Amino acid sequence: MPFKLHLRLSSVHLAGLMALALAAPALAGKPKPGFEAAVPPAPVAAARPATGAIFDSSLGYASLIQGTVARRVGDPVTILLIENTITNKTAGSKTGRNGNVSVTPPSAGPLSFLDPNALNAAGQSSFKGDGSATQTSQFNGAVGVTIAEVRPNGTALVRGEKRLLLSQGQEWIQFSGIVRLIDIDQQNQVRSNQVADVRVEYAGNGSIQRASREGWLSRFFNLITPF
Repeated sequence: MPFKLHLRLSSVHLAGLMALALAAPALAGKPKPGFEAAVPPAPVAAARPATGAIFDSSLGYASLIQGTVARRVGDPVTILLIENTITNKTAGSKTGRNGNVSVTPPSAGPLSFLDPNALNAAGQSSFKGDGSATQTSQFNGAVGVTIAEVRPNGTALVRGEKRLLLSQGQEWIQFSGIVRLIDIDQQNQVRSNQVADVRVEYAGNGSIQRASREGWLSRFFNLITPF
């Protein structure tokens, strides 16, 4: 009876591990929500009083200083992706320890038969470890986003995505972050290294992505192997 119960628990554990091994690639095959383009609020239809003047500032007026630079919710902004990261890390450790004990028995008496060399003890331990890691990443391109929120301190939350439907699958770039409105140039562009709290998602699905991933059985055994 205990043997059968152990087999049932093992089957449940194996099923759970296989589900964990397969869950990550399945979730990575779809774009993450929350990057949809923001739209400006709908205008409120209200009768404007007749002032008799030719100029009306409520009809989308923009000053000569401001021009057509993005400033409002829903305005598009181009993010120039310039991400270059190089990290290096080196760690080393070395320890050593020596110890010895020496006991000299009396030359006379009941313990005089003890051998002095048999009572000596010595110990030594040493450890040396080295580790190093290097990582380089580079990401260049451009993605269009929209202003989702304008804040009183002169910053704005931007977000957006670009989807590409190719013959061998689909690819997408999702971007969100906080920009200073003053950093947006006359072409409505801003560099990604000027954006705070950046979140970039670049992924895809299709036959090419499936071929570059490890098989589900290999992922399962790599998950449970202790080596």
